[in-house]
Amino acid sequence: MIVEFSPIGIIHSPYKNKNEIPCQGVLSDKEGKVEVYRQFEDSLTDVEGYSHLYLIYYFHKATGYEPLVKPFLDDKKRGLFATRHYNRPNPIGLTIVNLIERKENMLIVRNIDMLDKTPLLDIKPYVPQFDQREGCRIGWLEANLDRFAI
Repeated sequence: MIVEFSPIGIIHSPYKNKNEIPCQGVLSDKEGKVEVYRQFEDSLTDVEGYSHLYLIYYFHKATGYEPLVKPFLDDKKRGLFATRHYNRPNPIGLTIVNLIERKENMLIVRNIDMLDKTPLLDIKPYVPQFDQREGCRIGWLEANLDRFAI
């Protein structure tokens, strides 16, 4: 089976190279612009009622993948699917951003953590009542949270 996606827009961020990007959006107070292509502008109707959005995007600078990777909060290699590493078999990224403002087909957002000119695949509203979970476990990351400060 072949699955194909076409971008619905482009993400403009202050990060011009991958070494500038914070390891998670929650660690960034930087703003960016999400440009939704004009043919999809009507799909943004009512989005300004949400404070947070999921951005689903394509890691356009990914360079293949390895089954074991060294995550940003550990010195040990871990299984790729137990990390948020960008080099994946299907290099798709997911970030929750704070929606500041909508201007026609442009969304001004905060907590951005992707490279400038990243292709946008989809937008979904963040709904705490649907998306938050109780009793979560976080695997190997539990022992490394002291290295992660918000």
